[in-house]
Amino acid sequence: MLLYTNAPRLLSKFLSSTPPNRLVRCLSTIHENYDVVIVGGGPAGLALACALGSKSELQNVLKIALVEAGELSRVHNWSSPNGSFSNRVVSLTNASQAFLKDTGSWDYVELERTAPVKEMQVWDGVSDARITFSTSELGLSSTGQSGMARLIETLNLQRGLLRHLHAMPTVQIIDKSRVQSITSDETPGSWPMVHLDTGRILNARLLIGADGPNSPVRSFANIPSYGWSYDTQAIVCTMDHPPKGPFLGPNTTAYQRFLPTGPIAFLPISATASSLVWSTKPALAAALKACKPSVLARMINAAFRLPDVSVGYIHNRILEAHEAGKPLTEEEINAEILWREQSHSINQTSAYSSMVPEASIESRIPPSDVELVPPVVTSIQPGTVASFPLRYNHTETYVGEGQGSRTVLVGDAAHTIHPLAGQGLNLGLGDVECLSRCITEAVMRGGDIGAYTCLLPYTQERYLENHKIMSACDKLHKIYSTSFGPLVQLRSVGLEVLNELDSIKAAIMMSAGSVSRKNNRVLSYNSDARTTMFNVAAKGVESMNTAAHVARVVRDGLTGLAADTLQTVAKAANSYHQARKDVP
Repeated sequence: MLLYTNAPRLLSKFLSSTPPNRLVRCLSTIHENYDVVIVGGGPAGLALACALGSKSELQNVLKIALVEAGELSRVHNWSSPNGSFSNRVVSLTNASQAFLKDTGSWDYVELERTAPVKEMQVWDGVSDARITFSTSELGLSSTGQSGMARLIETLNLQRGLLRHLHAMPTVQIIDKSRVQSITSDETPGSWPMVHLDTGRILNARLLIGADGPNSPVRSFANIPSYGWSYDTQAIVCTMDHPPKGPFLGPNTTAYQRFLPTGPIAFLPISATASSLVWSTKPALAAALKACKPSVLARMINAAFRLPDVSVGYIHNRILEAHEAGKPLTEEEINAEILWREQSHSINQTSAYSSMVPEASIESRIPPSDVELVPPVVTSIQPGTVASFPLRYNHTETYVGEGQGSRTVLVGDAAHTIHPLAGQGLNLGLGDVECLSRCITEAVMRGGDIGAYTCLLPYTQERYLENHKIMSACDKLHKIYSTSFGPLVQLRSVGLEVLNELDSIKAAIMMSAGSVSRKNNRVLSYNSDARTTMFNVAAKGVESMNTAAHVARVVRDGLTGLAADTLQTVAKAANSYHQARKDVP
């Protein structure tokens, strides 16, 4: 009886004598139960939370939490002056945009800070063999789509997703909370327990890892992965350049040149600004980052215009100057590029000449080859130059089993890819769309959303789809990372033949997400779109004769090359034996 009488006094004394942080930790050790816990507040994690929270079938059915170590209020309140852009830009395919529109998140994106990609120019840096992709080849105007993809700042997308989430009472955002550990009971099928550094413990019927390449969720589930480092660094920055002339149309063309050191991409983000993604060797990346912004701008222009031999020579000069601790000045790089242009007989009026006074760039008459190279970069926006390593990584499965059951991976937690095709986030959003659909179907059937059988369709649908695109990008990187003569000849002829086959190019763009799943179905019923696709196919069939002819020429040429090589080897062998005979 004395204990009950003194309980209020003892509790009051405990509360007054306990430090606030310890008190919060003690009171928050109560386990909180959630149906879905998403770890990771990046674009994939936020998009998944929006997808689940926006489905009418799941309203008041699932209790959802999103955990993020960083402070998401900074992203929610992010703003940038007009004309100034972040260096983290992603390319969203039409399929990804359609998914975001279906969830309602696209309405919260600032579209004025995005740009469509209506054409792509891709060419071999050694042979100059070129392939062009255009929206006209797909007939996208008949489906209401303005381009093959749309470029958007990552922060713009994340901010839009966060604003959408704040309108969803069914999703609780837990930011500024790092995952300390994840545990589970020995009982098979038990719920994972997510321990946060704030002391909170979240029990999850389904734990989703959208927490990047170093995923704690993947470690808990003990899901193995395989991959390798590319020994390559990607340099990113935001570039300023003059607007295109009135006769050239808007800045909606993306350019990519495959150099032996790695691809360099020029991605339009506004009329006078574009984003750079330059994959190159780590030593060269460090040297370029150490250069003054004006020197880097000159190097970017040269990398898209000069022949490979001169680009390689200038790279060596940059490296030597960096190792000596005396980076090249703007005057030195200008003199070197000008001499290189003159030695290659590049006319000053050609678009391949970057040594044009800035005052005359906008006023001069556009040369005939102006569409073959990107606009001349005049400056780099301050504070946007950065670099990061590139690697390939793919988990062996996306769903945990045994002690790691009730877990599933999406986005970079499951796979990382070379950025040369801009497919990284699109693969992640494809994961999110598929997983949200599987969860909804499980709820509608009255199933357990964390059960392996409910998650298996997600792995079956997404694993092979992701692996195909990842393998294609990996092979492209390796094929174009060499200047070996016969291989350059083979890849160049293949690229030029492919450029003549519009039907195959259309199929490539469709598989890369240029046509959304919904519009892909519309093509079957829309007569204008169907006619466009039939015309593309007919043009492709007509081009087969050209392709066959080129193939015969290649075959004969390679046969002759092999014969000449054998003759050279035979002559060398005969000379060697004759010399041996003459030796006493």
